[in-house]
Amino acid sequence: MRHPLCLLVVLLCALVVAPIASARAPDGANGGAAEKSSAYPSYDRRDDVRAFIGEMAAEFGFDRASLARVFKQARYQPAIVAAMDRPLLEPPKWYTYSRPFLAPERVAAGVAYWNANAGALAAAEERYGVPAEIVVGIIGVETFYGRVAGNYRVLDALTTLAFDYPRRAAFFRGELKQFLLLSRELGIAPQSARGSFAGAMGVPQFMPGSYRTYAVDADGSGHPDLWRSAADIAGSVANYLARHDWQKGRPVLLPAAIADDRRDAILRKLDGGLSERRAVDAWVADGVSVAHPTVGPIDEPVGLLLLEESVDGVESSSYRIAFNNFYVLTRYNRSRLYATAVYELAQAVRIARGGSPR
Repeated sequence: MRHPLCLLVVLLCALVVAPIASARAPDGANGGAAEKSSAYPSYDRRDDVRAFIGEMAAEFGFDRASLARVFKQARYQPAIVAAMDRPLLEPPKWYTYSRPFLAPERVAAGVAYWNANAGALAAAEERYGVPAEIVVGIIGVETFYGRVAGNYRVLDALTTLAFDYPRRAAFFRGELKQFLLLSRELGIAPQSARGSFAGAMGVPQFMPGSYRTYAVDADGSGHPDLWRSAADIAGSVANYLARHDWQKGRPVLLPAAIADDRRDAILRKLDGGLSERRAVDAWVADGVSVAHPTVGPIDEPVGLLLLEESVDGVESSSYRIAFNNFYVLTRYNRSRLYATAVYELAQAVRIARGGSPR
């Protein structure tokens, strides 16, 4: 997120059938205390790290000696590099990807989380216009409501990726810079924060840059706390979506149907299961219909989403009209499967609490 993650992270999430931001540390990680070769120089002794420290001192007024002590404690994490270099497989199909996220235990946990934090969720919805169930859906998919928020030291993760993962070094150096600034703003030791092996933090898994940009202090404590404050967590997720143009009261997905004689031509317009957005009249002219057009006139460009289904081992496809709010969900994680899982979990939790779908 968080916090949108880089494309590589999104692709890796398909590999493990869960967002990488909420993945547990690989075996042997031991929360940032992975083995480090005796021949591998301490980060504070490396020229590239010393140059980075110099940049932070010159640009943001950090004390060089203090930062050097921080990087002396940073530990290289070979398991992170191995995970990032893991061969990318074909993304899973919807019916495989969605199974853990829509499981009864996750829905029940979502009901419990909503009930326990109803005030915070209602306040966030009132302020930002994002439905409470959508916030619940995101944190349910991201970290199982905080149960699986990552056990790596963020300092270790980001330092490893910034200086020992050349493919994405520029991105992660930027996030490391943001993390050091964030640590100073929050008044915490950089060594203390825990997160995913990509450096995402807290219950909603914000990357440091997103934390500094979108996290809000909803409980008035003086700083946003995405690990422990339900008000800050709900407000920050809602603020992130609102800042990415969530439209209050508008739908996310609606069922669609395709005329049999038009299906092949329509499917050629889908790239990876999701089309570009077009006027609804253009889709209708091509043979697409909205199965339940209960939202009134559709005056925004919409996309067409394909989902792979399976019933008793027989595969089929279903279709949805994707509104602007669906694309906003993909700003959190650029995956049609992720965004659909968030929406479907949100609806399942809402219904389980006695509400009607929306």
